[in-house]
Amino acid sequence: MSETSRLFTDGEAYEQVMGRWSRMVGERFLDWLDVPTGMRWVDIGCGNGAFTELIVARCAPSSIFGFDPSSGQIAFARTRPGAQQADYQVAGAEALPLADDSADAAVMALVISFVTNPAKAIAEMARVTRPGGWVATYMWDLERDGVPTFHIHAAAKSLGISTGSLPNTVVARQEVMRDLWQTAGLVSVETMVIRIPVRHESFEDYWAIQSLPVGPAGRLIQTMSPDQTEQLRTRLREIMPIAADGSIAFEAVANAIKGRVP
Repeated sequence: MSETSRLFTDGEAYEQVMGRWSRMVGERFLDWLDVPTGMRWVDIGCGNGAFTELIVARCAPSSIFGFDPSSGQIAFARTRPGAQQADYQVAGAEALPLADDSADAAVMALVISFVTNPAKAIAEMARVTRPGGWVATYMWDLERDGVPTFHIHAAAKSLGISTGSLPNTVVARQEVMRDLWQTAGLVSVETMVIRIPVRHESFEDYWAIQSLPVGPAGRLIQTMSPDQTEQLRTRLREIMPIAADGSIAFEAVANAIKGRVP
């Protein structure tokens, strides 16, 4: 089982934790990618189907496949009313059950850092995409505190609490992505930084959502003792940008890349 399928198995809970921010960054990514309507799409690491649904709404694909290693996520994705045309299947990024040149656009949304073999995954994306087609991804800038859950890990680290094994943060760098795309033989390679505002109504709202057992932050909280949990809550209050009205606002940052199959 991949790291992705262990961390993200509950589609409904993931929607609460990251859904709104994932949609926001996904919208900006699709605007930048600028694929014409009526194309054949492949959404690799589709998770609970949020990005697949966004592709359907914004890009009017002629067909779309959604692949994810988590059967729980796929089950939730199939309930989404906005992407009923999607063909969802349980499959990993490194072995896509598609023929060569069978797609016009292959994308990964917030997935590449959780893929066991990113180079193989990019090669697979290029394989299933026809000449002239698009291969693209975007990922939170994990090394520069770009992920919306950054504060929990920073607070835990300051308390000496182990955050366990982190995903592949290096592969989220623009220069590393560019090397992967060029190694895969893709051309017209471009990168972009996507910045989005993150807002919570209150600290309690933030804590209730982020402590759900989904993803690295939620899983970390679930393993902590009651004393550690209270210490973490206290430290979070100290380091988070809490406004006078109690709301929390900060910026999340993702790196994106796109290229064409020669």
